Amino acid sequence: MTTIPDLGAERLTADRLAALAGELGDLLIDAVDDGASIGFLAGLDGETAAAWWRDRAADVAAGSAATWAVREAGRVTGTVSLAFADKPNARHRAELVKLLVHREARGRGLGRALLALAEREAARAGVTLLLLDTETDSPAETLYVTAGWTRVGVVPDHAADPAGVPRPSTFFYKSLVQGPDQALDQVRKT
Repeated sequence: MTTIPDLGAERLTADRLAALAGELGDLLIDAVDDGASIGFLAGLDGETAAAWWRDRAADVAAGSAATWAVREAGRVTGTVSLAFADKPNARHRAELVKLLVHREARGRGLGRALLALAEREAARAGVTLLLLDTETDSPAETLYVTAGWTRVGVVPDHAADPAGVPRPSTFFYKSLVQGPDQALDQVRKT
């Protein structure tokens, strides 16, 4: 278990992820109930949601995924995960997945902080390219745009929303390699 002091986020071991599967499942249900298109349909029940998280424990144990959680007042209020590529020619990249913040914890910058944490930890792991997709015109899309992610394009009817209606998804990438222009910008800010 690694704790990130500035955020209070805990990098979950496989055992810890399994132990928190119920709380993570509650967070997943909250996101689906709020209309987030994150792979599940309305009516998601607690056992199914918890089982989905328990199934991720094997990926964490194998090192093919990393998950962080923020707990406040005895429950998980935010999470983010990285799924590392397994192909030999793709080990420089990872996918950012399941960035979730409970509705009651929104508006305090937790989503942005979790995103920054994932980016920082990906870079520490040697990842130089991050990828993600999100529902087009969602609040999440706005977060990624304002956090400097580059929009690749939109795929119509890519994923169904919780009501089962196909919606477009926007695909993004972010390079974690600091180029000369970015380095110069950092120097100017200091």
